Amino acid sequence: MPELPPSPVRDRADDGLFSLIGDLPELVRNLVVAEVNAAKKWAVRTAKDAGIGTGWLIVALFFLFWAIPAFLGFVVALLSLWLQVWAAALIVFGVGLVLAAVFALLGVLRFRHLAKSENPVQAAKTDVGIVKEVAGEF
Repeated sequence: MPELPPSPVRDRADDGLFSLIGDLPELVRNLVVAEVNAAKKWAVRTAKDAGIGTGWLIVALFFLFWAIPAFLGFVVALLSLWLQVWAAALIVFGVGLVLAAVFALLGVLRFRHLAKSENPVQAAKTDVGIVKEVAGEF
């Protein structure tokens, strides 16, 4: 019967306390290195997935870019069954302008709300100032 190679995991049942404590720094180092390597692999995998997802979203936006004018042409053609073509096109154009104005207003309001919110760096500076002021009293 051939002899089996030694196991990479050694039996530590007979090791003394000082021997185990002496191996602790190496074990902690190995654990930290393993965690860093796992974090690197996760970051690479996540970046790859994000890149592929972004590519698919760009493709979707390309088709949406061409689908919207086609849909608007369809609406003009549909309205032209009851109205003159110029009137149908004018109605679609007017509705488009109104929708653009509403969404632009919503965007401007959101940016104003964003400008009013407190920056985390400013909040941290304020907290540090408060702590220094309180520490100066003692």
